[in-house]
Amino acid sequence: MKNLFKILPLAGLLILQSCATIVSGSRQTIRFNSMPAAATVYINEVEIGKTPVEKDLKRNQEYKVAIKMDGYKPYSATLSKKFNEWYIGNIVFGGIIGLVVDPITGAMYKLSPDEVTARLANDNSDVVFKSNRDDVHICVSLNIDPEWEKVGQLERAE
Repeated sequence: MKNLFKILPLAGLLILQSCATIVSGSRQTIRFNSMPAAATVYINEVEIGKTPVEKDLKRNQEYKVAIKMDGYKPYSATLSKKFNEWYIGNIVFGGIIGLVVDPITGAMYKLSPDEVTARLANDNSDVVFKSNRDDVHICVSLNIDPEWEKVGQLERAE
């Protein structure tokens, strides 16, 4: 019984080594959507498919994303690597191995944003698209799109 009490804390420390790698993994699934759907998604100039599509990407690098469709202006974005808070678990739980393993596997990072939604504009329209972390989207368009819900109307100033 005494041996069990000695082995359990040691086993717990070994299990908690590489916290970010265990919890998050070295790859992250990113979702790509577009309006209209069926646009072609390119990551670092390599075609990965038509929207909607998901792709598992390594966490330890940044990616250039382009979403294109004939008759629409191309959309571009950057997936950037940010610090993954799970990496701190190595310090809290004494995971010395994790301090080395997580940077090597890329698990000490997370890709941001984790979902890319492109609202493609016709070549002949002006569209302003803004998004914040609460997924509030504001679109102003000079063209009427029958799929959009009208929530306001601009009036002509006299």
